[in-house]
Amino acid sequence: MCGRFSLIATWQSLLDAMKAEPPKQYTARYNIAPSQPVLLLWRNEDTGRREFTHALWGLVPSWSNEDRPVNPLINARAETAATKPAFRESFRRRRCLIPATGFYEWSGTGGKKQPWHFQMRDGGLFAFAGLWERLVSPVGGEIETCAILTTTANRLVAKVHDRMPCILQPEAFDAWIGDGEETPGSAQTTAVQKLLRPFPDLTMRSIAVATGVNSPAVDGPACLEPARRERGVTPRLPFMDEE
Repeated sequence: MCGRFSLIATWQSLLDAMKAEPPKQYTARYNIAPSQPVLLLWRNEDTGRREFTHALWGLVPSWSNEDRPVNPLINARAETAATKPAFRESFRRRRCLIPATGFYEWSGTGGKKQPWHFQMRDGGLFAFAGLWERLVSPVGGEIETCAILTTTANRLVAKVHDRMPCILQPEAFDAWIGDGEETPGSAQTTAVQKLLRPFPDLTMRSIAVATGVNSPAVDGPACLEPARRERGVTPRLPFMDEE
């Protein structure tokens, strides 16, 4: 799954990678949590242009009569999103890119869970495959919400969790966003499903970070502070390369 992530890229790196101008109110985030606004790149349904916008993390289907469900859909399984009622219309017409510089998972049990930050080896920007939806709220107004696609974990992430977010290569960005004119079962929809596979583990690394990130209320550089050594040993995954 993916339940927390970071986006600490510069404004310029977002512009260069996503080929669209980020909003002027863009702020780096170290600990983005469900129900919070997230930055995403979509194809505007009215203009057809690639644009950045914000949506609440936790997709609410357009047919829902709840604008704040108890269990928001923060993730969608890549294997079933194209056919599952909650996601199939979004998968066909409302795909998006969610920029990130890392995501968190936790190892251990009980009260001693160790957070790990997974990122590219060069620390660079990447993008999750996402879905978005627009809901007309029962209390008035429109609400945009989103979810992150997940797939089977690669070798690195699998030591902590059996699922990981779907990370797309830059050359797949245009294909994933699409043109908004697909029909059910179209060749384009079938083609983009093939993009949703585990990201190569050799291009990633994981870092044990301080437990402050366990609280979604904490958001700042301290979230990426390396975990403190205990008895001279720093937490590490069994097969991690020495940094």
